[in-house]
Amino acid sequence: MTEAMTKKWPENLIQNAFLEMKLQSEIVLPLMVMNFTWFAKTAITTVFLGRLGELSLAGATLGFTFANVTGFSVLNGLSGAMEPICGQAFGAKNHKLLHKTLVMSVFLLLFVSIPISFLWLKVDKILIKFGQQEDIAMVAKKYLIYLLPDLVITSFLCPLKAYLSTQNVTIPIMIASALGVTLHIPINVLLSMTKGLEGVSMAYWVTDLLFTTLLAIYVVIGENRTRGKWNEGGWWEQGILDWIRFLKLCGPCCVTTCLEWWCYEILVLLTGRLPNAKQAVGVIAIVLNFDYLIYSIMLSLATCASIRVSNELGEDSPHAAYRTTCVSLGLSIIAGLFGGSVMVATRGIWGPLFSHDKVIIRGVKKIMLLMALIEVVNFPLAVCGGIVRGTARPWLGMYANISGFYLLAFPLGVILAFKVQLGLPGLLIGFMVGVVICLAFLLVLIIRIDWVGEANKAHILARN
Repeated sequence: MTEAMTKKWPENLIQNAFLEMKLQSEIVLPLMVMNFTWFAKTAITTVFLGRLGELSLAGATLGFTFANVTGFSVLNGLSGAMEPICGQAFGAKNHKLLHKTLVMSVFLLLFVSIPISFLWLKVDKILIKFGQQEDIAMVAKKYLIYLLPDLVITSFLCPLKAYLSTQNVTIPIMIASALGVTLHIPINVLLSMTKGLEGVSMAYWVTDLLFTTLLAIYVVIGENRTRGKWNEGGWWEQGILDWIRFLKLCGPCCVTTCLEWWCYEILVLLTGRLPNAKQAVGVIAIVLNFDYLIYSIMLSLATCASIRVSNELGEDSPHAAYRTTCVSLGLSIIAGLFGGSVMVATRGIWGPLFSHDKVIIRGVKKIMLLMALIEVVNFPLAVCGGIVRGTARPWLGMYANISGFYLLAFPLGVILAFKVQLGLPGLLIGFMVGVVICLAFLLVLIIRIDWVGEANKAHILARN
């Protein structure tokens, strides 16, 4: 290598890294806005439920938690299989595969929604069997009955979001979600005044319907504008091999997403078993409200990593995929440090926003320190999950979650919290150990990835 080439090599490396950061920022920022609006929609719904009284708030919140655990986590997880397939297909300019995957995802989610809806109709009996009060369980059932249309709407919404985002089309998603959450307030005002609890439940899916309609209109107009994309076909050309390949990815993606969503639900349930349960649950609820804001950034970075890695592999660019991986991990470390620092800096003012109880405020200050450490590790962990998903190997993330959280974190947390009597800090210490183990496991796997081999596999996958 000549002296001129030696000098130029690091310059090109830095230049390419900055170019990659620019590409990722164009994807991440709109996704962040979309995720923020999703949490804002949930917060607005909670406010309107609170105005209906304690029983409505308790029952509807319990019902929505049940809906998240048994319904929305499953549908979101299944649609996650679109990321590697559509991402690699877009990189390979195979619009036919994009089209057939979108249709398969919609049909699969609609089919899965049928048993989920029957489960929701039995929610009162299930909650009563697990010790919930009958009046709260009946309110939860009423709330979920009027939320049932959202299963159908989500079956279209999740695939449409994945279809567009894997093609780096995120601005329309941001605009549509922002418009939807803006109208969510007047929709809630109108429906809650006329129908009460049922109206608040209906407002949730009406907002999602607006969001879905806007995305569907954009897809139709966008596909027709580019002419060739719509006419390339593939919409109704799904074969048995297409379904087998799709379902093989759906299973691990669904399990991984569900395991991630359920972690925090299990953490809250375990907190409710502590001796000082009321205070502990109050503390963890306040801390998790901050954590959800940070999670919207984390989720955006993970989705971006999955999209960029799958795009580069589909384009048969293994070196670019490796560079994307390095940049994504670097950004996740910076974001994790920033998120943890913000959590530490605001721990003194966050608690008083939700409670005037001095014991709870002190607990929040203490627990947010531990949670800040967890988030520093959580960011690169989430991005690692996105990277392995982009290589069409989501089962690696599934194995990491099972081994790190469910086989280690929760048993260790229970021992520290109840046997050693550390309480809530003990649960979070166990949680932190699980996060670290998951990250170490995935980092080792990512370091060992044969990027040329992955590009060859993507070449076969994306051109069928």
